[in-house]
Amino acid sequence: MACHTPFATPYPLDEAGQCGLCRRKLTRFDSALSYGFYEGPLRKLIHLFKYHGVVTLAGPLAGFLTTAEGRERAPDWIVPVPMHWWRELTRGYNQAEMLAREYSSRAGVPMVRALCRNRFTPPQAGLSDKDRRQNLRGAFRVTESPSNRHVLLIDDVFTTGATASACASALKEAGAATVRVLTVARVDRRVSVPGLGRRAISTTA
Repeated sequence: MACHTPFATPYPLDEAGQCGLCRRKLTRFDSALSYGFYEGPLRKLIHLFKYHGVVTLAGPLAGFLTTAEGRERAPDWIVPVPMHWWRELTRGYNQAEMLAREYSSRAGVPMVRALCRNRFTPPQAGLSDKDRRQNLRGAFRVTESPSNRHVLLIDDVFTTGATASACASALKEAGAATVRVLTVARVDRRVSVPGLGRRAISTTA
């Protein structure tokens, strides 16, 4: 399936292995891969990199991206998910861009800042899936034409896929042939139920 979202049972999937959002093309990207789940040591590493300025972790984390990507078709461009200029100024760097630069040098594929963030948006945390998508509608603008190019979109964490979908939508409307998403980690949106293990709480990408 395109989004590779984990489900506790196969019932949300159709005979082609796609969930509801993928079937309705609401994800907009063509596939999404991650190195691991956003928990344990991997979560700690990402937090150190993203929130505590340990930028030397960009290299090792980009190595995880290389492992996750495997033998997928080589893209034409590597594009980082952009931050709003104010957030980037406050943090001092865009972690997605640092990962994309590292990955670009390893893969021998150019990194292109083909997207910018049009407007400042409230944090996604705590919003429903629908509200996340609404929050990001029109938030990204293409700055360099991706016409007929195969794009690999890079970010640190994949939560619901709302950000990736908004970016992919902008790229595809500008003519991108395909948009694949690659992240270091993915939030496992299932919950543990005593005696039953993990259960899916959402069918979103």
